[in-house]
Amino acid sequence: MHYRLFCQTPESRFIEIECRIENIVEEVVEIQLPAWRPGRYELQHFAKNIQQFGVFDKNNHPLTFRKITKDRWRVEVGFETEITLRYNYYANVQNAGSSYVSPEFWYINPINLCVYAEGRLDEACTLELDIPDDFRIACGLRKQGKQLLAKDYYELVDSPLLASATIQCQSYEVEGVRFFVWMQGNIKPNWQQILIDFEKFTRSQIEMMGSFPEAEYHFLNLILPTPYYHGVEHRHSTMIVLGPDDEGEGLYTDLLGVSSHELFHAWNIIRIRPQELLPYDFTKENYFSTCFVAEGVTTYYGDLFLRRSGVFDDAAYYRELQVYMKRHFENSRHAAQSLTESSWDLWLDGYEKGIPQRKVSVYHKGALVALILDLTIRKIHHHQRSLDDVMGILWDRFGIPFVGYTLEDYRAVVEEVAGDSLEWYWNDCIVGNLPLENHLNHALAWVGLQMVSFSDGTVHLQELENERATLQRNKWLNP
Repeated sequence: MHYRLFCQTPESRFIEIECRIENIVEEVVEIQLPAWRPGRYELQHFAKNIQQFGVFDKNNHPLTFRKITKDRWRVEVGFETEITLRYNYYANVQNAGSSYVSPEFWYINPINLCVYAEGRLDEACTLELDIPDDFRIACGLRKQGKQLLAKDYYELVDSPLLASATIQCQSYEVEGVRFFVWMQGNIKPNWQQILIDFEKFTRSQIEMMGSFPEAEYHFLNLILPTPYYHGVEHRHSTMIVLGPDDEGEGLYTDLLGVSSHELFHAWNIIRIRPQELLPYDFTKENYFSTCFVAEGVTTYYGDLFLRRSGVFDDAAYYRELQVYMKRHFENSRHAAQSLTESSWDLWLDGYEKGIPQRKVSVYHKGALVALILDLTIRKIHHHQRSLDDVMGILWDRFGIPFVGYTLEDYRAVVEEVAGDSLEWYWNDCIVGNLPLENHLNHALAWVGLQMVSFSDGTVHLQELENERATLQRNKWLNP
């Protein structure tokens, strides 16, 4: 499948798409636009942004088609061997999973607007951008001028792009892998500090996991004048939207936090992927119960790597831990659902506030139970084993061969590393909804920390005066 994107009037926010499909042998072809995007497990119905849609043969004669679902079309091809789809898409949103066009820059998530022909997802794709000659393209895909090359449709739609004449870029290298940091927006980056800090947390992650999945990686950053915080993981890149652009140190702290989190996703979810998501079915919900592993463990490690690598000091790391605690205990301490139930129900209302005390956050509670598990394993084995070993085994057994894991697989690997069934952990923290306070403070006490709850429902993280616990904490934060 071959795509060409152009925009005659960028101010209108409408982008025009031509999709050429060749070597057709069927008399009927079904065309699908994805209903959701990886990294956000909810139906988003991108077809609602299509204003006009048409299908033509190679002589530009219109072909008969009809819509058979909200985002699927059936085309009567007859004996034609090549067709061209022509349609437009309203690209007017700037978050980390949308698309936006203006005279100044393009921001495209191909999954929003690139249709596919049923049965041809594994074929190579090209994406041609009809953009001004002075625009630079930031994208993880291979480039040939203004054309991007993808091995298949799955790679194409997992590769967002930025294009503009003002985009800034610097790069660094770790273990033979080149990492690019792109910045679009009204900002003057401190490149020296960015490259030092990014190299530190990148090296820390690669050292723990043993190898990196890609030959190069791109941090695509869109910096807005308004408050924003959003990042999405992709195969060989991440798309990050932050703001406001005048926030200074706060903006940089956000950049570090979301970048470290998204980089760890290059292993955890992009390659170490739940079995239910292999392959992605873009037409409907892909239910799975382990998003607390995909997002919770990643949230935990995102900030821990910043501490381990020396980008954060103890105080900065404690502030991040306290954020998870406050968001969980002050908002959903007594929620009815377990982590597995809330993982499953992401497709229902996981990204909305929802009714009181129904669901928990796979990010915040997921990070806290990852913390409990890490410290538990470390205590059992005197730091000789940890959650690091769990992730390493998942990478070797499921990520590198790219076969997908189940909840039962995750439990088996955890218990293999721990050398214990940890029945209390699964019953209380994962598949049950017992409040976490006791288990969390029991784990934290071993490293000289404590969460204190106040009568108004707020929580605070305290450091305890205990020489032995301080020694354990140092081994945890500086393995």
